[in-house]
Amino acid sequence: MSSKIFEHLSQAFEAPLTNPVLVFSLVLFIILLSPILLRPIRVPGIIGLILSGVIIGPHGLNWLEKSSAVNLFSTIGLLYIMFIAGLELDMNEFKKTKHKSIMFGVFTFAIPIAIGFPVCHYLLGYDVLPSILIASMFATHTLVSYPIVNRYGISKHEAVAITIGGTILTDTAVLIILAVITGASQGNINQEFWVTLGVSFAIFLFIMFGIIPKIAKWFFEKIESEKTGHYIFVLTVVFFAAFLAEMAGLEPIIGAFVAGLALNKLIPHSSALMNRIEFIGNAIFIPFFLISVGMIVDVSVLTKGPMALIVAGTLTVVAISGKYIAATATQLIFKYSSNQRNLIFGLSNAHAAATLAVIMVGYNNNIIDENVLNGTILLILVTCIVATMVTESASKKVVMEGHQDDAHVEHVEEGEEQIMIPIANLSTMEPILDFATLIKSKKSHYPLSILSVVPDNERAERNLLEARKNLDSMAKYASGSETEVELVTTIDYNIAAGISRMSRHVFADCIIMGWPSAVSFVEKIVGEKTESILNTTDTTLFMCRLEKPLISHKSITVFAPPLAESEFGFAYWMEKILKLAQELSLPVNFICNSRTAGATEEVQKILKSSVPLHYSNYEDWDNIYGLATFSNVDSLLVFVSSRNGEVSYRDSLDGLARRVGRYYKNQNLILLFPSRQGDSHIDEYEDIRTAPIFRKISREIGNMFNKEKQN
Repeated sequence: MSSKIFEHLSQAFEAPLTNPVLVFSLVLFIILLSPILLRPIRVPGIIGLILSGVIIGPHGLNWLEKSSAVNLFSTIGLLYIMFIAGLELDMNEFKKTKHKSIMFGVFTFAIPIAIGFPVCHYLLGYDVLPSILIASMFATHTLVSYPIVNRYGISKHEAVAITIGGTILTDTAVLIILAVITGASQGNINQEFWVTLGVSFAIFLFIMFGIIPKIAKWFFEKIESEKTGHYIFVLTVVFFAAFLAEMAGLEPIIGAFVAGLALNKLIPHSSALMNRIEFIGNAIFIPFFLISVGMIVDVSVLTKGPMALIVAGTLTVVAISGKYIAATATQLIFKYSSNQRNLIFGLSNAHAAATLAVIMVGYNNNIIDENVLNGTILLILVTCIVATMVTESASKKVVMEGHQDDAHVEHVEEGEEQIMIPIANLSTMEPILDFATLIKSKKSHYPLSILSVVPDNERAERNLLEARKNLDSMAKYASGSETEVELVTTIDYNIAAGISRMSRHVFADCIIMGWPSAVSFVEKIVGEKTESILNTTDTTLFMCRLEKPLISHKSITVFAPPLAESEFGFAYWMEKILKLAQELSLPVNFICNSRTAGATEEVQKILKSSVPLHYSNYEDWDNIYGLATFSNVDSLLVFVSSRNGEVSYRDSLDGLARRVGRYYKNQNLILLFPSRQGDSHIDEYEDIRTAPIFRKISREIGNMFNKEKQN
C-alpha cells in the first residue's frame, strides 16, 4: 500500500510537472513568496518573477514546461500589461502639452533607433530586420518611476507631462513597426500588404474609437448595479480588440493597448473598477507572464562565449545612451534646466512592459536569437535601477526649485480632526493617552478612537472579551482628564492590516502608538509590524516611548532631515509639536538645515504661535549618530522620519527606531512619520525600491547626471 502511494507521489512530482492543479499551485506559490523573500534585498518585483521563471523553467530545474495552460495565462498577462499601459495614461495632460509631447515623442523614438540600428547591424552583425526590431525596442519605455514623481508632488510638472505624452507616441509607433517587421519576416511585404494594412488599420481604429466607447458608456450607465459585469465587459473589450488587431494584420498587443486608450476616459483612475482591473492583473495574469518570460531564458547562453555578454552589455549601453541624448535634445530646444532634463531621462529610461512585449514577439517569430533575449533581461534590470535613481535625484532638485503641485500642502480642519490610538501594551498606554490629549485639537468634536485588534483564530471570541475589558480600563483612565474616547475592537488575520483598515474606517488624521518591540526572525523576513503599518497607511504616525513624565522635560528637540518641509504632512506635525510645546510651556530646538528652518518659521507665523523656537544647523544627515551632540537628558527628543520612498527619505533613516532606541536608553523618544498623499497607485510588479547597497552605488551614478556648478 505504502509503495503504491510513494509511486503515485513520485509520478505526480516528476519533473516537468504535468498535473495542471500542481502546475497552477506552483506558480501561485512563486507569485506569493517571490516578493516576500526578495523584499529584504529590495530586488524589483518584475525582476524577481522573471528570475523565478528562469529557475523553475526548462533551462533551470525543469519543474515547469511551456504547456498550453501556461501559454494561455502568459498571453493574457501580456495583453493585460499593454491594456493597463493605455488605460493609465493621462490624456488631459497630453492635450495640454501636445506640441512639446510630439517633439519629445519624435526624439525619444527616432534617436534610440538611429543609434541602435547601426550598432546592431554593423557592430553586432545582425541582419536588417533583427536590427530594426532591436533598435525599435530601444525606443520603447515604461513609466516605472512615475510613482516617484507622484510622491514628490510634481506629477503635474510640464517635464513629466511631456514624458507621458511621448510614451503614447513612441510606444504606438514601435508597435506599428513591429507589425511591419512581423509581416516582412514572413515574406508578405508588397503593395497589397500596405493597402490591406492601411485599410484594416483604419477600420480597426474606427471601431475602437468610434463604436466601442459609445457601447461602453451605454453599458456602464444602464448596467450600473452589476459591478462584476463591468469587469467582464472590460475584459471582453480587451480580447475583442486584440482579436480585431490580429485580423487587421497587427499584433494583438496593439489591440490591447488601443483598448486601454479607448476606455481611458470612461474608467477613472481611482474608481472601484480600475482597482479591480489592476488587482486581478497584478495578482495573477501579469506575474504569470513574467514567470513565462523567465522560462524562455537560457542562462547557459551567457557562458557559451563572449558574444552573449557583449550583446547584453551593448544593448544596455545603447538603451541608456539613446534615452539620455533624447532628453538632452528636448532640454536644449525647450530651454529646460538640467534637473528637468534628468527628470525626463529618468522617467523615459526604464524598459519593462513594452520592451518585453516587442522582444517576445520577435523571439517567437524567430527574428532574434537567445543572446538578444537574455541581453534584454539584463537591460530591464539595469535601466529600471538607473531610471529610479535618476528620477528620485532629479525630483528632489525640482522640489528644491519650488516646482511642487499646489495639492501637495495638507490642511486638516481642527474641528474635524480624528486621532486613533491602537493598544498593544497596556503598561505603556497611559502616557500615550496623556500625549494624545495634549496634542489633540480642542476644537475637534470627535473623541479619541482607542483601538484593539484581535487575531482571527480559535480564541478570537475569548480574546475579544479580554480586549473589551482592557479598553474599559483605558476609558476609566481617560475620564480622569475628561477626555472623551471611543472604544473600538475588531478582528483581523493581521494586526497591522486591522490598524490600517480601521484608520481608514474612522478617517484618522493621526495614529499614535507605542514604541516597536524587538522583532522575531520570521518578522524580519516577512516584514515587521511597524513597517507593515507604515506601508499600508497614509496618515501621520507618532511612535512614542514615554517612560518619564512629560512635565520633567525642559525643552523639546526636533531632528528634521532635509526636505522635511516638502512632505505632505509637514504643516500638520508642526502644528502638533507647537501645541505640545505650548501645553508643556517648553521651547523647541530644531536641528535642521536652513531651508527647513525657514519653513518652520513660516508655519509658526501662520499658526500665530508664541512658542520660542531655536535652531542649530546640521548637514551630515547620513551620519545619524552625529545628532547626539545636540541632545541632552532633559529634552524630549522628536525624530522626524518618513516612509520609504518619500521626499525626505534617506538610507540613514533605515531602522531608525531600533537604533535611537538603543542609543537613548533612558530618555523619552518620539518617532514621527508625516502623512503622505493617498490614492497613488504603485504597480507592484513594476515598482523598484533598491536596497541600500544598490542605492549607495547608484548615488554615484546619479552624480553624473546631477553635478552642479560650484558658485
